[in-house]
Amino acid sequence: MSDQQATEREPLFDEAAEGAAPPEHVPELKAAEGAAPPEHDPELEAEEEDEPALDPEVAARRAAALSHVRKFGDPVLRTRARPVERFDAALSDEVRWMGGLMIDAIGVGLAATQVGVLHRVLVYRVQQESPVVALVNPEIEWKGGEEEIMEEGCLSLPTVLVDVERPLHVRVRARDEHGEEILVEATGLEARVIQHEIDHLDGVLILDRTSRDQRKEAMRALREAQEAA
Repeated sequence: MSDQQATEREPLFDEAAEGAAPPEHVPELKAAEGAAPPEHDPELEAEEEDEPALDPEVAARRAAALSHVRKFGDPVLRTRARPVERFDAALSDEVRWMGGLMIDAIGVGLAATQVGVLHRVLVYRVQQESPVVALVNPEIEWKGGEEEIMEEGCLSLPTVLVDVERPLHVRVRARDEHGEEILVEATGLEARVIQHEIDHLDGVLILDRTSRDQRKEAMRALREAQEAA
């Protein structure tokens, strides 16, 4: 999800290198043939014509990061991720890599399945000045009764923005990349981002959580984008 919509933990990484490749030991899945090209993938952000032009260096870093993100049509996005059992250096590298991609892509959240890794791992940062948070094997323990409809996009669904209704408050139990237990009491945008990324880990997309009319319009936009590419 996007930085333009924007918990107190130690930052997980320094600034990521431009075009960084995935760690060698991360089991990235092969992209499906015919997947949409990695271009123009804002998540929870205004339409591009309303946005100021990015600095060329920032734009290049964003394009490099987005080249790793799987797009609509790739079967990995419909695959349920597997629980992480080993908390080792390889997992820390995976989290660091994902955090770097998310920031370079100007995102606020990223799930492992979006980069072809079938681990129940997500990273998020809802404000630019905040550190990145990693949640490993996250489980929603409680959802508040109050819900809100808000427009969401997805780095894996280029050009798509749809209304999604979600609880405003959630409690999530997880572990960090070192295996330490975490309990997150989230509200507002943080709660929405966490729910969005957990959906990814379950193979669920925002298309599944919007109205039939918006889903049909989104599918039309995706087809047009693929045909124009």
